[in-house]
Amino acid sequence: MLDIIITSKTRVKILLKFFLNPETKTHIRALASELNESSNAVRLELNRLLEAKMLNSERSSNKILFRVNENHPLYSPVREMIQKHVGVDEIIQNVIRGLGEVKKIYLTGSLAKGLSTEIIDIMLIGNINAHYLVETIEKLQFALSKKIRFVTFTEEESNDKNFDCEDFVLIFEK
Repeated sequence: MLDIIITSKTRVKILLKFFLNPETKTHIRALASELNESSNAVRLELNRLLEAKMLNSERSSNKILFRVNENHPLYSPVREMIQKHVGVDEIIQNVIRGLGEVKKIYLTGSLAKGLSTEIIDIMLIGNINAHYLVETIEKLQFALSKKIRFVTFTEEESNDKNFDCEDFVLIFEK
């Protein structure tokens, strides 16, 4: 859907990268390498997004770092559109109902890094109804035409781990 509205595949990849994980700060070469795109194509799209004020930039030593502008008036609608594109909104809406006491849901894997993929990796924390989760995930995979991989932790198990990093994007918290 998104690639029909936005014809530049590079721009779609950049939007996924920055809007799925708003904490992301990166420079052109790292982004080009991660997205498997040329530096020139990435530079062109970053400049367009800077001109539209959808991204901010800052100098760090000899590099220019880019980050999403969360104060932009279109930030929320674009983020919602990106989440709909990858299916995150469906997971949140459908999985939470009847799932038990969900405390947090994290997006992990390639999508958390802003990379386009056909696999959605999620991590759920709380007292989870495993039977309901499996049934719901199977239905969502069919509806979204994407594979969904998941892992669950109780709150106690999650206390031993650090999920506040770029590889984990918090998408729901109760």
